[in-house]
Amino acid sequence: MNSPSVSVALCTRNGARYLAAQVESVCAQVPPPDEIVVSDDESRDDSIAIVRATLARHGATAPALTVLENRPALGVTRNFEQAIRACRSELIALCDQDDVWHAGRLARIVDAFRSRPELLLLHSDARLVDGELAPLGSTLFEALEVKPSELAGIASGQAFAVLQRRNLVTGATTVFRRSLLSAALPFPPEWVHDEWLAAIAAATGRMDVLPEPLIDYRQHASNQIGARRPTLREKLAKAIAPRGTKHAERLRRAEVLLDRLASLGPQVPSACLQAQREKVAHQRFRTELPASRLIRWVPVLLAAARGRYERFDRGWQSVAQDLLESG
Repeated sequence: MNSPSVSVALCTRNGARYLAAQVESVCAQVPPPDEIVVSDDESRDDSIAIVRATLARHGATAPALTVLENRPALGVTRNFEQAIRACRSELIALCDQDDVWHAGRLARIVDAFRSRPELLLLHSDARLVDGELAPLGSTLFEALEVKPSELAGIASGQAFAVLQRRNLVTGATTVFRRSLLSAALPFPPEWVHDEWLAAIAAATGRMDVLPEPLIDYRQHASNQIGARRPTLREKLAKAIAPRGTKHAERLRRAEVLLDRLASLGPQVPSACLQAQREKVAHQRFRTELPASRLIRWVPVLLAAARGRYERFDRGWQSVAQDLLESG
């Protein structure tokens, strides 16, 4: 079977410090991708010049380059949407400006897509490193406290159920089929692009995970989205923090996903659609809990006994949050 073509959707914003290493690691893949689409969000440094110069060093073997420049900046999700829309290959690899791909990463992923025509999206773990690429001693999945049961659920075809509890997909590690975009576009403003692509892929087809780290994921002061394991003190502080608007925002996200899935008709199995309706109902329940902690105890514990927190949230961690949050 022929290998599918690959586009890289690379979003930049003042990324000059790290871009050369990232683009070099992309070009060093065997075989290299067919094209790189750079969507730049109003950089005030020489980000684009660095991309061009790095590609020029590879001569005729360099991927084709498309550059889109945004004035004013679009923001992370809309910037990635623009880059993705411009990609022309069968597979699209999301790419952050400050990471480094491991040797053999693309071949490993392309082989999975070639051998599995039903596969829509594939993501992996990542090694956490500092700004100078020194290992921090842990991986992305360790920082996210990913459970073996969650990885097993995704691998067994139950990704939608896993993602209803929480997102595990990080864009920098993700490659997906271009055909996914017919259902996923446009990206709603309530969602981050990688979470949205994963949810749509899980609902309309098959997504999977590679448990090994395939990129170095830099953690530094300029990260727009980073990853680290929260401390016990931070978890406790979160549990007793004011409720604020976060539950209403999560409800809106769940409703937006339900609306999109309903609009896709037979592409979405009835079981997924019903599960999302139940997710919306659970999130509405959490949003409408009374301000008084004392009054919350009975409905929260009843919902927990019925398994709703285990199915749609992070189990007893979410139960504790609803019991202890103020306001």
